[in-house]
Amino acid sequence: MSLESRAQYLRVQCRRYKTAGKAYKSRLIDEVCAVCGYERKYAIKRLNRSAAVPVKKRGKPPVYSSPEFLKVLAALWMAAGQLCSKRLKTAIPVWLPHYERRHGVVSDECRQQLLEVSPATIDRLLKARKAQCRRKRNCGTKPGSLLNTAIPIRTSNAVVDRPGYLEVDTVAHCGGSMSGSFCWSVTYTDLICEWTMLRAVWNKSAAAVVEQTQDVEQNLPFALLGFDSDNGSEFINQHLTDDLLKRKRPVCFTRSRPYRKNDNAHVEQKNWTHVRELLGYDRLGDPALVTELNTLYADWEKLNNFFKPVMKLASKERVGGRYVKTYDVPATPYERLNASGILTPEKANALKEEYNTLDPFDLNRRIEKQLRRMEELKKQAGKTAA
Repeated sequence: MSLESRAQYLRVQCRRYKTAGKAYKSRLIDEVCAVCGYERKYAIKRLNRSAAVPVKKRGKPPVYSSPEFLKVLAALWMAAGQLCSKRLKTAIPVWLPHYERRHGVVSDECRQQLLEVSPATIDRLLKARKAQCRRKRNCGTKPGSLLNTAIPIRTSNAVVDRPGYLEVDTVAHCGGSMSGSFCWSVTYTDLICEWTMLRAVWNKSAAAVVEQTQDVEQNLPFALLGFDSDNGSEFINQHLTDDLLKRKRPVCFTRSRPYRKNDNAHVEQKNWTHVRELLGYDRLGDPALVTELNTLYADWEKLNNFFKPVMKLASKERVGGRYVKTYDVPATPYERLNASGILTPEKANALKEEYNTLDPFDLNRRIEKQLRRMEELKKQAGKTAA
């Protein structure tokens, strides 16, 4: 029985109870207990109340209940890519000025509530809006064994103390079937500041991966010091090895252990948040989509690196039968990079100027427009193939 139905039932029984005799009142109490599941004393209290007087809800009145607050919170959460509550709380002060420029100034009370709301309250308020989507995953890693002895295995990040050490991995846009040709995404993630860059290639050929890696290195705001990949043949090959090791200042080229994804945990996480959540698991089987993907990634990188906070694991210990993890304060990759102190004044000023010219809502609009264009190209390719 719903609360509304129960309230209507009790209002009727209250009127009957007030005019009933002693014997009938006893039977009426039994009936209310059976229907509503009340204890006898509580049922008597409810029946003695006047039917005209509404029952007041106990406890403090809700604080975060205004329609304006809920509307703005939901809009920021959706625009920021459905961040977790801890990251969203850090992102709200960054995104709110851009929201006000686009949708109008919010009230002082709403702004104060947005800045003070706790992560737990955000989770409670957004519970009904949480999007849950689980899909099967595909693996497209093929081992390359020719240079395994020349490229050492790395299992620890203890020696990494500054930005410049990248973890790299590929994501297959195969639509569930690894046969034929299709697009691949290459993810580059820095271990310290979580600065992430993405590139698309056709069939993950060694030459294409080397070309995109060189482009990423030119556009990184810091020097490339280390390069860590899995054992796929797109990385473990002579082309990439020569490019990274045969230079005046060689890059530290390492690889993970076979079938140990946790060795590349940082980039594996970005494969989900930066690629799968954006593109899903559809098959991208048209070579023209490579250019479209790289255009899309240009805006997607800026949105994630400048406006989306990330959390890093600070400690992990086993307590009884479970692990207790502690995370640092959420911060955007741009903030972490500035805090690292490795940027030259020229590069720091250039990044600051770029940040001041960006609007996350405008980036979202351009990303959505590009995604719609890609959908049209996929439909056209499907009609041509049919």
